Amino acid sequence: MASVTLAESAKLALNELTAGVIEDVITVSPMFQFLPFDSFSGNALQYTRENALGGVGAMVIGDTIGSADENALTGGTGEARDAATFTSVSVGLTTLVGQADVNGLIQATRSSDGNDQAAIQIASKAKHLGRLFQHLLILGDDTNAEEFDGLDVLNQQSVATGTNGGALSFAFLDELLDLVTDKDGQVDYILMPARTLRSYKALLRALGGTTPGDTSIQVVGSDGTERTILAYDGVPIFRNDYIPTTVTKGGSSNTTTIYAGTFDDGSRSHGISGLTSEVESGISVVDVGESETKDEHIWRVKWYTSLALFSEKGLAAADGITN
Repeated sequence: MASVTLAESAKLALNELTAGVIEDVITVSPMFQFLPFDSFSGNALQYTRENALGGVGAMVIGDTIGSADENALTGGTGEARDAATFTSVSVGLTTLVGQADVNGLIQATRSSDGNDQAAIQIASKAKHLGRLFQHLLILGDDTNAEEFDGLDVLNQQSVATGTNGGALSFAFLDELLDLVTDKDGQVDYILMPARTLRSYKALLRALGGTTPGDTSIQVVGSDGTERTILAYDGVPIFRNDYIPTTVTKGGSSNTTTIYAGTFDDGSRSHGISGLTSEVESGISVVDVGESETKDEHIWRVKWYTSLALFSEKGLAAADGITN
């Protein structure tokens, strides 16, 4: 008589289930944990930018203040009596939302083996909200009423990489950092996709005697975790896989963009800051209750959020990067 087979014996045994879910939907964006968030109440956050400085000029004895032959300083208006002008900016919040509907039978019979079915669904929705924010951080466009403007739309300063773009170079990076002036030349971050980060490492290796480790700095995230980040001229370079690498510029396809900028320091006068509601900040979970028509319990996961660029001098980009 033949012995019991492995397949037959399996019918009388249970598989051991490891509690938890291993994350396999991952897009790298470590800068997210360093992004500051500001909260406000009301319909929108409104702030005012300088448009042009009030006019001033040099004069000699006997000149009339405000005459056309006076020399206005760069950044000012035409004559010494001309007033300063300003631009008012208003940023509202948008709603990022997901809803977890869990069948009562599933929750009652499938949550005793270490995996709470409802908790896993809620956690997955919360993770996806974070991913959606990070996507909009780069590519959001408020011409779509459901989105907020991301870096691609907010940016008003760009490095000239040529009609057809060009390969990454130290010169492009120098020009990029020079454009960020709102903190008196201090730059808080550089963002680039993984392929461009590999190209940067290749530039370093080509110098001879310089390795990526020689140009790294230690940074501490919002969770207190210290990590080593590659840097250029003392500015941390964050890999960001939400930046597209398939953009066509002139005759070059598959180009990408590098961003550099500053974080706001709470003064609402520098660089970028995430925005959220003062009353309900961050991602929240609302227990909606039982469905009226189905045997399902409903949890709503939501985030009232947006992005502000306080100073346009706190953000710059180099687009058309071909590697």
